[in-house]
Amino acid sequence: MSESTLLISDQAKELRRIVERHKRENRAPGSLRTVTIISGKGGVGKSNLSLNLACALAEGGKKAVLLDADLGLANLDMLCGITAKYNLTHLIDGSRTLDDILIELKRDVWILPGGSGLKELADLDQTRLMELIDTLGFLEDRADILLVDTGAGIHKGVLTFAEAADTALLVTTPEPTAIRDAYGVLKALKAPEEGDTAKKSIYFVVNMAGSEGEGLEVANRLRMAASQFLGLSIEYAGCVLKDHSVEQAVRFRKPFYQLYPDSPAAAGVRRLVEILFGTSARKHTDVNPPRGLKAFFSRLTRGYFLER
Repeated sequence: MSESTLLISDQAKELRRIVERHKRENRAPGSLRTVTIISGKGGVGKSNLSLNLACALAEGGKKAVLLDADLGLANLDMLCGITAKYNLTHLIDGSRTLDDILIELKRDVWILPGGSGLKELADLDQTRLMELIDTLGFLEDRADILLVDTGAGIHKGVLTFAEAADTALLVTTPEPTAIRDAYGVLKALKAPEEGDTAKKSIYFVVNMAGSEGEGLEVANRLRMAASQFLGLSIEYAGCVLKDHSVEQAVRFRKPFYQLYPDSPAAAGVRRLVEILFGTSARKHTDVNPPRGLKAFFSRLTRGYFLER
């Protein structure tokens, strides 16, 4: 690439940043909603569900950024056939810009690879941390929703992401071990204090259900246990049926929502989006307004600092 071409490219990036900054200054702060997708057990299809939720949101006119925050077994690249050259680490050390590390999967869907950069957040001094959060704030101009795909289990890092988000979406399957581990996640999450107006909205979805009835049966058991023994009110967002199309899409390394939009699994994801973000009659009405991306990362880093 010639020197003149590089100069034009740099100028174009700077122009985009100026335009985005202007848009941000004229947009209501905190308009981006953050949703962390969690699970107690691995192998319940959490990452695949996160990816296809983003695709369904885009189809419905929403812009979504998917943060790959699974530090152990990140597999979003495998699911959608991409290779991430850069991640949050490169943004933190200043070697790459936000535009460089964002991967556009399709129109209105971007992937933000977290990598080891998520662990490095706690090592930043206050000035550098605020600069990073300000940089990430430009995502407010690109997206309506940030979906955070975490690792499985009750590790402190996973729980910190769940507690920092506006909404936590817990994924389980009908398997007894998955239900038990999902309950373990609920037990590990901080119960909202009485009078806390910023208490979290917790939803859960039953993935790979054999039928709608099976999904509802699991939902009733989990809701009853959470209410009776933990004092937690959790909302059932529906189920996604076990579907051969999902396995086929994984082999093709494409989102099943794109390859098989008429499949039972895609229909389940579509209903899930309607309940969580749309105007479905089943949509939970007692949901806190979005607090924005800056607030999310501020709460996230505060959680990491408390861990140390």
